[in-house]
Amino acid sequence: MTLSDRPEAPRAPGEGASPAIPGNHLHTDGRKLAEHLLGGDRIALARGISLVENEAEGSEELLDALYPRTGAAYRVGVTGPPGAGKSTLVGRLATAFWKSGKRVGVVAVDPSSPFTHGALLGDRIRFQDLPTDPRLFVRSMASRGSPGGLAYRTGEACDLLDAFGKEIVFIETVGVGQSELDIARAVHTTIVVLVPESGDEVQAMKAGLMEIGHIFVVNKADREGAARIARNLKEMLHLRLAGRDSWEMPVLAVSALRGDGLDDLVRAIERHRSHLEAAGALGRLKRERAEQRIREIVDEGMREKFWGRGEILPLLEEALARIEDGRSSPYREASLILERARSNGEKG
Repeated sequence: MTLSDRPEAPRAPGEGASPAIPGNHLHTDGRKLAEHLLGGDRIALARGISLVENEAEGSEELLDALYPRTGAAYRVGVTGPPGAGKSTLVGRLATAFWKSGKRVGVVAVDPSSPFTHGALLGDRIRFQDLPTDPRLFVRSMASRGSPGGLAYRTGEACDLLDAFGKEIVFIETVGVGQSELDIARAVHTTIVVLVPESGDEVQAMKAGLMEIGHIFVVNKADREGAARIARNLKEMLHLRLAGRDSWEMPVLAVSALRGDGLDDLVRAIERHRSHLEAAGALGRLKRERAEQRIREIVDEGMREKFWGRGEILPLLEEALARIEDGRSSPYREASLILERARSNGEKG
């Protein structure tokens, strides 16, 4: 039995466990599922995340019903190259906040199976050492090829944890992707994790990773070269970002395996939250996430509607034939398809 399957302990008034409902309704009746989730039913939470992750029937209804109950959870992203010890670090952080009395959620984004598109590693293997307490909830999600290191529906999964009453949610990415903007948009605080062996990589690190990080961690700090990479990081951050923000990004030496430096990291997260609150940034970040979500939903809907129009696929086949014959290019044909679609729409 995983953490996600264990019954929820008694919660504050109005957050107690609700009676189970038939499994077939859990997957189709989004509003009924929302009621049970808000009642503290961990099974409803687990099934709700599956519903959202698979974009199944009822998922939008579920998200719509829960959205007014979101906004209280503080979200922390942990990113960095594979092998940097992100899972161990997230486990330590989750335990630390749990010990302080917080209700904690963890979303671990895994590489996908090329056959099932499901998460390969899962919470059973990666977070075995977390306390088996109902105030902790761990969920693995498949990245399914997302370039930014996040599963497509990670933000929605965090919304469900938020509505469920989790006070802090940690998101671990699959690794450093081509675009780190995904994690920056999904969380309040971004932790970038490196190891002494990353020394050469730091010199060639993309500016994007330096831009999104709020806290930098040199993990496995007991290894040779840790002090050097920490020093290099501090110099790079000072040169790149001096004067851009009143937040001074810390570079912390940590050994997640041994627990060294963890207290400093917890304090840094709390300081950054206080910094955002003092600047009035939490409301702005929620607004930005809402705008991003609206744009994504509208873009997806318009794309499906466009390619679902009966006259478009024949135009695409004609375009491909001209490209294969060397008479045209994808750029010219895309313009022609859009022009024809617009013309047909005006006629209709």
